Amino acid sequence: IYFYFTSSVVLSAYTIYMGKIKYENEDLIKYGWLEDIWFHVDKLSLAHVHLRLHKGQTSNDIPKEMLIDCAQLVKANSIQGPDMDVGQIGFLWRKDVKLMMVMKKVNDILNQLEKTKVECFPGLAAEKEACDREERNENKAQIQEMKRKEKEEMKKKKELRKATTLNCHCLV
Repeated sequence: IYFYFTSSVVLSAYTIYMGKIKYENEDLIKYGWLEDIWFHVDKLSLAHVHLRLHKGQTSNDIPKEMLIDCAQLVKANSIQGPDMDVGQIGFLWRKDVKLMMVMKKVNDILNQLEKTKVECFPGLAAEKEACDREERNENKAQIQEMKRKEKEEMKKKKELRKATTLNCHCLV
């Protein structure tokens, strides 16, 4: 079971999602998209909140208001617990970790997000495969377009050489 939220604090709405229990966090990470940014409270258990960026965005493009929404949500759903084995936190690229301090709970933000909350049973593996397939198709289309442009450019160069050769013969 996963919870999906829609944040509209900025002009273009974002999808935020998280697992209901800690075991689901593993699948969220395993089947995450390149556009997913992961939020977790250091040294606490349970909540992994994911923000799905819009295509072409990077973590540097996230509006501050979105960061606050995600930070509030992850903090509100984290618990102090001794069992950190399942879903144990580790970072592959420590330099990419960004820290944010959440001093107090802001109920207005949490209430607004709660109004958009939807409980889903998504096929994460299938969604990931569909996303990957779409990305592969986009890449193929870009490569085909590049090849078409190269072919067109070669044709123009060949025609230009032919025209230059014809002009040279005329001058003789």
